[in-house]
Amino acid sequence: MEKNKIKLPECSLHEIHHDTVMRVGESLPADETTYDLSDFFKLLGDSTRLRILFAIDREPLCVCDIAETLSMTKSAVSHQLKVLRQSDLVRYRREGKNVIYSLADDHVRDIIEKALEHINE
Repeated sequence: MEKNKIKLPECSLHEIHHDTVMRVGESLPADETTYDLSDFFKLLGDSTRLRILFAIDREPLCVCDIAETLSMTKSAVSHQLKVLRQSDLVRYRREGKNVIYSLADDHVRDIIEKALEHINE
């Protein structure tokens, strides 16, 4: 069964607007930057990591509290926190024997909150 295909509008004649192409081309980020950005979005493309980010956005939490909040094992949470830590999306501090995790900075908070706002529109 063929799905309904949406036909996008397109130009009816082939004409290149060289000034526009030059302006846009010059404003694009470098290839390395777009690769890094793509990797960043891949990190956020994992629902488990997003759930962890949302949890520690509400309040800094230790691994045990994150695991309990999200109904996950401590091992699974620790693995994902390692990935998030290596990507500078979370930070941690020691409180006695506990390690408390929080978002690395307001930029991370802004990104996930804006993404949620977009989804909820």
